[in-house]
Amino acid sequence: MSRTFEARTPLEALVLEQALLLARQLQQVADAAPDGQVLARVEATAVPAAQELARQAVELTLQTQAAAVEKKGRPAAAARTVTSSPGTKDIPPATS
Repeated sequence: MSRTFEARTPLEALVLEQALLLARQLQQVADAAPDGQVLARVEATAVPAAQELARQAVELTLQTQAAAVEKKGRPAAAARTVTSSPGTKDIPPATS
């Protein structure tokens, strides 16, 4: 069975490629595992691989976001100021 997938972003490409590699690896592990060990072996392969894929996806997402922000710059924001009347001192908050 053959299907075609289109990745529109580097993140999508990473996830698609890594998911396909993981699926193939899991199938190989399952096929090679002795009776009674299939679940344990597949799980032992899948969990760390899925964690690594998630880490890579988060890293790429953050890098992409940072690059976009650097490229366009942050919008200007109003500066907050504290004003007091001339001749007055800061009054500490009341305590009970």
